[in-house]
Amino acid sequence: MDALVTCLVAAVAVLAVAVIVVRARRRATSRADGQPAESPRGGPLRLAPGDRVRIREQEYAVSGTIRLVEGDWSWVQHLLDDDSGTRHRLSVENGPELELVLWTAEPGAAVTPGAPTIELGGRRYTWAETGQARYTATGETDLPSTGTMRYHDYQSGGAARLSFEAYGEEGWRVARGALLGPADLTIHPTPEVR
Repeated sequence: MDALVTCLVAAVAVLAVAVIVVRARRRATSRADGQPAESPRGGPLRLAPGDRVRIREQEYAVSGTIRLVEGDWSWVQHLLDDDSGTRHRLSVENGPELELVLWTAEPGAAVTPGAPTIELGGRRYTWAETGQARYTATGETDLPSTGTMRYHDYQSGGAARLSFEAYGEEGWRVARGALLGPADLTIHPTPEVR
């Protein structure tokens, strides 16, 4: 009888710990206002228009930020300018792992989303996820300050990504992405004005 009671107490304790861990993870990745929680790893979530970021060997200025919410999930996209005129963005997802992807626009791509696999630039991408999110935009984004965005995401290999996004009623924007590590970024925030 004592062994049975001990087993039951141990099972209840394990269940209680599991519930606490799940709740802590949910709180760590999202806040009630839909904004991503601050990451203990810092910076990328806190970038703002005017900040500068170095990604690998290239320097960019943050021109705008789009914050997206889909159900309990939220992420951020920072629009980046460099001297080339090519459109870039840095997406930051703060889940159990911080995921950073540098996206480069492919305005001439003649592909559309929906197929299980897509060929682009000699690479085959496989469908990963589809959805619709609400967004708020700040800075120079060429978007209304709030709205909805539809997306289709594809992956190839471990680090290559392909994205289709449509804001409001506009057509698909196509971009190829590369998964980054935190060491690939150096952030230079704009000094605070007092």
